[in-house]
Amino acid sequence: MTAAGDGPWLDAAAGRLVRPFTVSDGRTRPSVALDLMSQVMATGVTPLGYLGPEHAQALDLCRAPVSVAELAAQLRLPAVVTKVLLSDLLDSGALTTKPPAYHHTPTDRSLLEAVLDGLRRQL
Repeated sequence: MTAAGDGPWLDAAAGRLVRPFTVSDGRTRPSVALDLMSQVMATGVTPLGYLGPEHAQALDLCRAPVSVAELAAQLRLPAVVTKVLLSDLLDSGALTTKPPAYHHTPTDRSLLEAVLDGLRRQL
């Protein structure tokens, strides 16, 4: 088991000892709309008020641009909980966000055919 200040509280047999909803104070909706592919990055502004350990860990991981999905994986938290934490940091000015740049529409036939060809080559 790790010490309280060493990141997420984990136990080899039980898993995470702190339930995800306690990390977000029971909130299930972020105050800012975030896509899983949105990029977030620290601004260098120190947030006012109390930051929980997960907030501090998220802020530390955002020194370089990172997607919300990647951050959730690194924090070992559900995406919705990660979005709530990130929205707290965005509201305080500690993070900035950039929406994902989609170069193709999801129904772009040439893109779908390229994906299908790649999958066929893997099989």
